[in-house]
Amino acid sequence: MSPQKPHRADQAPRRFGLLSLDDLRDAVKSGDVTAVMLAVPDMWGRLKGKRLNASVFLDRMLTGAEACAYILATDVNMTPMDGFELTGWDSGFGDLSVIPNHAAIRLLPYLPGVALIHADVAHADGELVEIAPRQMLRAQLDKLADLGLDVKVGLESEFVLLDGTPEQVLEPVADQNLDYALDHPPALTDFIQHLEYALHGAGAPPESVKTESGGRQLEVAFPYGESLAACDSYTVYRHTVRHLALRRGLMPNFMAAPKTGVGSGLHLHLSLETDGVNGFAAGQDDKKKLTETMGRAIAGLISGMPHLAPLYAPFPNSYKRYVAHSFAPTRFTWGYDNRSCAIRVTGHGAGRHLEVRLPGADANPYRALAAALAAVHHGITGDPELPPPVSGDAYKAVDSLRVPRDLVEALAAFTDSKIAQNAFGVGVVKHYAHAAQHEIDESRRRVSDVELERGFLLA
Repeated sequence: MSPQKPHRADQAPRRFGLLSLDDLRDAVKSGDVTAVMLAVPDMWGRLKGKRLNASVFLDRMLTGAEACAYILATDVNMTPMDGFELTGWDSGFGDLSVIPNHAAIRLLPYLPGVALIHADVAHADGELVEIAPRQMLRAQLDKLADLGLDVKVGLESEFVLLDGTPEQVLEPVADQNLDYALDHPPALTDFIQHLEYALHGAGAPPESVKTESGGRQLEVAFPYGESLAACDSYTVYRHTVRHLALRRGLMPNFMAAPKTGVGSGLHLHLSLETDGVNGFAAGQDDKKKLTETMGRAIAGLISGMPHLAPLYAPFPNSYKRYVAHSFAPTRFTWGYDNRSCAIRVTGHGAGRHLEVRLPGADANPYRALAAALAAVHHGITGDPELPPPVSGDAYKAVDSLRVPRDLVEALAAFTDSKIAQNAFGVGVVKHYAHAAQHEIDESRRRVSDVELERGFLLA
């Protein structure tokens, strides 16, 4: 079924996009909305929650509902795990309060009659759960706000679109080089058009959509704006992509390294404003001059991000993306309009900003952005050294710190890091360190295709 357009000329205009609470009441009364999906972004950036009768939600759940705390204490397979302080078998996996965000209500055109509402989670005493990704990001935004700084963000996402299902042999929708192409195969054109319609109708319109080299990879960029709203829209985008793809017998893949030699990123474009003025903006005639704020932010990212990798590269596979000349960084470097660097200075005039190229497609946007902002805060409030920019091939910058080779290395730098603990608190660090260790253990106990290929007949 194709997603509905916002409205047609021969129909009465229909509601679409973001709604106010009054709009939702009107839509429920008119019958346009019959169900509400109350959604919490989980540890991995997926929307988890309940589908509720819309009238029941308005009557009884406007101030909160309940959900099992294990939605923030599982692996990617939703396996309940011991070892988390938040909840576990010892405590019986009790409930958390789920608090609807009335400023984040939207319709989903590909699910007629359904409204999606993002929510926060709180303990019984009303205190927001600090390890919840939305709250992790909010805490970093508040710290920068205390310094008079407002964060603006644009997210740029890559994913691979495959033809088939996990039970079948998966092939790319197109296998030729379609980088910057405008003449796509019909199946890919159909998917892109319906994705654009659906995201527009859901109040999360993309700024651009392009295919990458190889034809199997798409890049979707979103407009610059407020940080929390940008991440909320990103989770809607992920939900939309999966829903539309599966309807067409396609499978989206958001792994950081979906195949040897292929890497998919989640690039964070960010700037800091004070009273509406971009603190990164420099004169048009001096493109290689840094404002003090921008210099401190870069210094913080270069010195802080090495300590925070499990927050933006959470899986063993995440580290297989960091390959030389892959457009994913292998060193903690920065440069002017240099895509081989981890941090890229880009944009012009009032639009000047930083592109953080470290997170992969598998990153939770709230966690990844929270890590970047924690590093920025470290740079502004501390005194980390600003290394010189790299003007050439950053993969050859052997004097710069190397990106962790694997999650084991990343976890070692994260667990006892004072930068991580000062930014997020010991409890948050312990929670995500435990999750990372579980991923390491799970990977270690499984026999990989590489082992079979190299050892089945040859060992």
